[in-house]
This record gives sequence, structure tokens and C-alpha cells, in this order.
Amino acid sequence: MTATAPTKTILRALAGETLPTPPIWIMRQAGRYLPEYKATRAQAGDFLSLCYNPELAAEVTLQPIRRYGFDAAILFADILLIPQALGADLWFVTGEGPRLSTLNDMAGVQALKPVDAIHDTLSPVYETVKILSRELPAETTLIGFAGAPWTVATYMIAGRGTPDQAPAHAMRVGAPEAFDALIDRITAATIEYLSMQIDAGAEVVKIFDSWAGSLKGDAFIRYSLEPARKIITELKARHPGIPIIAFPREAGEGYIGFGRATGADCVALDNSITPEWGAEHVHVDGCVQGNLASSHMVTGGQALVDATERVVRAFRGGPHIFNLGHGITPDGDPENVALMIETVRNFRA
Repeated sequence: MTATAPTKTILRALAGETLPTPPIWIMRQAGRYLPEYKATRAQAGDFLSLCYNPELAAEVTLQPIRRYGFDAAILFADILLIPQALGADLWFVTGEGPRLSTLNDMAGVQALKPVDAIHDTLSPVYETVKILSRELPAETTLIGFAGAPWTVATYMIAGRGTPDQAPAHAMRVGAPEAFDALIDRITAATIEYLSMQIDAGAEVVKIFDSWAGSLKGDAFIRYSLEPARKIITELKARHPGIPIIAFPREAGEGYIGFGRATGADCVALDNSITPEWGAEHVHVDGCVQGNLASSHMVTGGQALVDATERVVRAFRGGPHIFNLGHGITPDGDPENVALMIETVRNFRA
């Protein structure tokens, strides 16, 4: 049986097609900048309750599709559900973000649950994917996701987000066997988690390595690139043809060749690099996603239009998915999102 060519715009870009207008979605498009999201989150009670309520998680995923007609919907969940599914305590402090129980040695790693136990916790997420698969418009691509092992490990070790990921680097250097065991456990869990999302209906998956930029040299290869390669290789063995987006945020020079080395179909770029640099060094290998600064969603105006056109212009020579370089922030203005979309869709060179 021969595979039919995809018709959805995101899938066409991921298959290597250069489209006259790049498809568009944005990170955190279901989020606190939208009044309808805040209303549904209040209905759920708190953030984690929202993540684990399939009907309400599907609803907030659908809200930005109804409002803007984005070309993709991304599952509403959180990268820290995996640590919770492995047995870490997880809670959210209002106005401050996530908190987890911490680990920093082999005993802590060995106390985690086995990988095959994660589905007990994560089954509501798969139900959310199934609902979305039924309810999304026919032209909208459904994206599943997980955090990359390094980024997830930084939270499990420190118990919270940190400015420089120092606790994780300390464990990486000071207790390398335990650190490697933790990375391996998260890697295996991530493969199972994403595989179940694909079985439930995700058409694309994305791996978010939000803190990849703090890994340098060999450490970047060993703990960002290699785990991504393992996850992608195994997912493509289980699900031939599944497109995968990798996002090693702030990788800098590490972006060069990352798609080739990992097998990712698309490399997402942050806005610490210019679109022109991304076009010259990363786009040459295939599809890229990005990379408008999310601050434009706050400030708007002609600067937003100019910057949006600059991104589209830089990447118009190859397959491109338009996105921000980082998630939209809670102070983003919904009208500025509409202006960005209008600018992308009306752009003429």
C-alpha cells in the first residue's frame, strides 16, 4: 500500500513541501492570554485538574482554533505530567509555577515507578487526544507533545524551574551514573507516552527541550541530541511516517545539523537567532518552525507586522511552519495574535 500525500498544510510542510503561505500555530496558543481559557481553567479548579479533565482539556485546546483558525491544535497538557506519572509529587503555586519533590542520587531514581506504570496517571491525556481527533476541523492538524529528557530532569532534580539549571548540572557532573539512569528512565517513559498519544490520534508530535541551551559541547550532544535521536528513532519504528518536530531551545550553533542527526522532520527555532541565520544554517536541511519573538504579541503595532514579514520572507524558500520563538505570555493581546495571522496569510513578496 502506498502512502497518500498529505492534504493538511502542516503535514505538507513536514513532508518537505514549500507552500505559498506557511501554515501557522503558536506555542501556548491555549493559554492565559485568552479570556475563554481563563474561564474554563476557573471551572476546572486548578491547572492540574484542567490537564487531567479530558473534556475541559479538549475545550481549551479547541478555543484558539475557533477564534483564529490556526492550522494546528496542540494538545493541552504539561511537560511535568511525566515526572508525576513516574511517582514525583507535583503541585503548582499560583503566580510562581510548578513545584516537584526532588531527587539527586541513585536511590531517588530507583524509587521512581517503572515506565509501564505511567499510563495509570496519563490515561486522561490519551482520552483528550481521542476527543480532539473527533472534534477538530478536518483541515486542522493535531499535535501531541512531551518535554525532552534533559528539560524534564532539570525540574525533577531542582523541584522547580531554575535560571541556570545548576542543580541538574551538579548532578550530571557529581553523580553521573544516577543522572544517566534518570535520563534513561525519562527517555523510555517519553517514548511510551508519545506512542500512546499517536495511537490516540496525534498526527505529529513535538519534543520540547526548553533548557537545551544550558548544555554545551559534548553535554549537548549526550543529553539533548542523543535522547531526541533515541525517542525519534523508536517512535518512527513503531509509527512509520509519523512527523516529529524537535525544539532544542537556545541551542545556537547546536541547531546546525540537529534535524539530520536526530531524524526530526522539522527543527523549531527560538528567537535568540535571526530568521536569516536560521535560513542559512538550519533551513538548508529541511523544514523549520518559528521564530517570531513572543514579545510582539504584547507590543503589537507596525513592529509586529515588520517582524512577522521578516520571518516569512527569510523562510519562504523552503518548508516552513510559522510560529513564535517561545510560548505566548499571559500578557499577550488576542488582537495582536489576529494581526500576526493576518500578516502571515496576506504576505506577498
